Amino acid sequence: MTTKQTIESARRPFLPVLRPAILSRVLAGLLMLSGEGWAAAAKVTPPEDARAMTGVELYMLYRNKSWKWEHGAGRMEDEGRAFKAWSESGDSQVWATGRWIVTDQGLFCMKADWHTPTGTYANKTCFKHRISDLTIYQKREPSGDWYVFRHTVPKDSDEFAKLVSEDLVSSKLEFVETSPKDGREKTSLQQQTTDDAERKMEN
Repeated sequence: MTTKQTIESARRPFLPVLRPAILSRVLAGLLMLSGEGWAAAAKVTPPEDARAMTGVELYMLYRNKSWKWEHGAGRMEDEGRAFKAWSESGDSQVWATGRWIVTDQGLFCMKADWHTPTGTYANKTCFKHRISDLTIYQKREPSGDWYVFRHTVPKDSDEFAKLVSEDLVSSKLEFVETSPKDGREKTSLQQQTTDDAERKMEN
């Protein structure tokens, strides 16, 4: 697989497996991680001394973190190991709630129900992690390619840099979940973002 293919494959880690028609019409372009970081995520081979990260190490890595995407974010809460996410592109928006899981075999998984304009779809996505000299290698299971998730000396271009403590999800989900569900037109997340920006300007 070429470097470009590796990057494009890794950019869509949370995309639910939906019927092709729904995928192309509703979710195309959603849930993509920021392209800048993946520019350096070339295919690599972990060194022989790299070992699987433990559940404790993965828990410390992801707990109470938001994973920033180009058009949204995912949140891994410590309490109850809750996972929640949102993403949008234009007028199309999706959101998810579920749980995140770690194992001593180096696996980090997100199991959630994704809510779309056409229905709700269950999805489980997992990443495998190995570590050597503080460098973390990551790949999407089952058939992704390895890439450096965090260098020994972290770089701004590392995907690891997109794990932040700020909660980028809860307010968005609260807005979506409290939107009218009786057939009236809903205000999109995009409109909420615009309103937030306008309020900040007024202040």
